[in-house]
Amino acid sequence: MSVIEANGLFKVFGRGGERAVEALKSGTPRDDLRKSGQTAAVIDASFAVERGEIFVVMGLSGSGKSTLIRMVNRLFEPTAGTVAIDGEDITHLHANDLRLVRREKISMVFQHFALFPHRTVGENAAYGLETQGINKSERQEKATEALRLCGLEGWESSMPGQLSGGMRQRVGLARALAADTDILLMDEAFSALDPLIRREMQDQLIDLQHQLGKTILFITHDLNEAMRMGDRIAMMRDGRIVQIGTAEDILDDPANDYVAQFVQDVDRTRVLTAESVMEKPVAVLGSEQGPRAAHKLMREHQVGALFVTGRDRVLRGYVVAEEVSKAVETGTSSIDSLLKTPPAMVRTDTLLADLFSESAQTSLPLPVLDASDRLVGTIPRVTLLNALDSTTSALNSNDRTDEGANE
Repeated sequence: MSVIEANGLFKVFGRGGERAVEALKSGTPRDDLRKSGQTAAVIDASFAVERGEIFVVMGLSGSGKSTLIRMVNRLFEPTAGTVAIDGEDITHLHANDLRLVRREKISMVFQHFALFPHRTVGENAAYGLETQGINKSERQEKATEALRLCGLEGWESSMPGQLSGGMRQRVGLARALAADTDILLMDEAFSALDPLIRREMQDQLIDLQHQLGKTILFITHDLNEAMRMGDRIAMMRDGRIVQIGTAEDILDDPANDYVAQFVQDVDRTRVLTAESVMEKPVAVLGSEQGPRAAHKLMREHQVGALFVTGRDRVLRGYVVAEEVSKAVETGTSSIDSLLKTPPAMVRTDTLLADLFSESAQTSLPLPVLDASDRLVGTIPRVTLLNALDSTTSALNSNDRTDEGANE
């Protein structure tokens, strides 16, 4: 069951919203409604966000993304359609029940911090708990821990005016974390920050999400931010969701010309990861096997080295053909003394751009490990070079398309 599920959401500002929805469903263009004083901000939007996912809604100004996120917690009432939180339809909840859902399940982080200037950092971080009726000592404890997670330990007694913009945004994030809700709604939360601070906040949010497992609906107009942050991305245009997918899906298989043009200048080496280019290992030796088994595998697959894993698939090291041959000749029964540590190892989420410096350290294929250090793939140097060539070709193809369009 999805944590957030939206089905057929419409939001029309102006009178006669229900009639406007019917008109939109029958094919009336969005611009035609403006002549009647109606603005169709969101049109037939459906999506689902899974537990622990960072789901990014990406779009330019006026695309409807901020309206969409405000319908998820009913700051804006949908003109049509439904929103479910943990399987409960909240679209028609009465005010008291809706407040309960907001307090216990959903926190929101705004673009412009929304801090109380007359309250301390600690009091701001604890505000959501105060509205829940939590006693003072408990909310101070939770607020202090949330501030620590956000890198603001020791700033509890300071006033917001004493903090930089990046620090104030961290207080806003800490307030959301202190409320201990499962869902975070973040509306352009980092767009007011300087680029360096913005990058730091992105890193911190990704780290926090890995630690805490929050479900995050993140709104941005910045394509690079969307590609970097999102487990999946929903692309919006003129009120409609035009594509949902991973960054790789959107780069490699854009749904239409609009999406293709939007992503054509993206540096794919900063989006694609080791997992997207890795191959299944040609052969892997079990650590319980000996030099004779290694020698046989090397001859069968014509390789000069083999990666060695335990029964749990955790990488133990690698062995080379010359030393394996000598061990066979001397009757050595174990490979333990032959194991070497790979000069370079990468994770599944290592960016393609970072693989080149790792590959330069070794003539071996790069071993790709998951979060549990299990060997899940390898990247031979030729594969890495082909991936780079494909990325360069895609960019050059886009450039030629642009030139042709301008002729």
